[in-house]
Amino acid sequence: MKADDKEKLILITNDDGLYAAGLRTLISIMKEFGKLVVISATESRSGMSQALTVKHPLRVKLLEEDEDKRVYACSGTPTDGVKLAVNQLMERKPDLIVSGINHGSNASASVLYSGTMAAALEGCLYKITSVGFSLNSYSSTADFSVCEEYIRKVCSMLLRESLPQGICLNVNIPALKAGEIKGMMVARQAMGSWQEEFEKRKDPAGKTYYWLTGRFINHEPESTDTDEWAIHNGYVSVVPVTTDMTAHSFIDILKTKF
Repeated sequence: MKADDKEKLILITNDDGLYAAGLRTLISIMKEFGKLVVISATESRSGMSQALTVKHPLRVKLLEEDEDKRVYACSGTPTDGVKLAVNQLMERKPDLIVSGINHGSNASASVLYSGTMAAALEGCLYKITSVGFSLNSYSSTADFSVCEEYIRKVCSMLLRESLPQGICLNVNIPALKAGEIKGMMVARQAMGSWQEEFEKRKDPAGKTYYWLTGRFINHEPESTDTDEWAIHNGYVSVVPVTTDMTAHSFIDILKTKF
């Protein structure tokens, strides 16, 4: 660690809530790199994507404070938290935004729904180097310690070398023992989708409600350059993600239609 690393200012957030094991692991790792500001909701905000709170006021409460860390509870979404921290709660723009560690993969199409990755993408809009971390496990006893080595590697690099404007990193870690992970692989987002299923149920009053379930389908399981392939073959996937959603390859074709 360089002598000036403790002067770094790092914003940490997630979408699983303040008391999630992944967030606690992330905080313990990132305190090695600098001064921390942590902001999250007290309850899960998973699946919120880039949602904003616009119909009622945001509430924020300082829960912990010492010379190296401040922890805030926010009533809003992960994107709300980043906006509020950058605009109101921090003395200056952070050097790095770190989101996660998400409980479950955010590979392939899941990035579109993820509050974890939405926070990283929001950082891009503020021209702040940002990264989202996820562990490919939904188990209540998931071991997040396997993430530590790779979070340190990625964040060390990001604090040395800023990412290009509008790009953040989506890092997904397989739920294996540390010695079983084969390494890190820079990959592309796999083409895939969620096949939704809705369980139709009745509440105690006899009224119908629906519970969303489903499964992920990889549309290119044989492709060896994707995040899905990497995770399921023992590699940590690192995907550069951009805020520019333009389909550049289709622009010239579309021009011929109008």
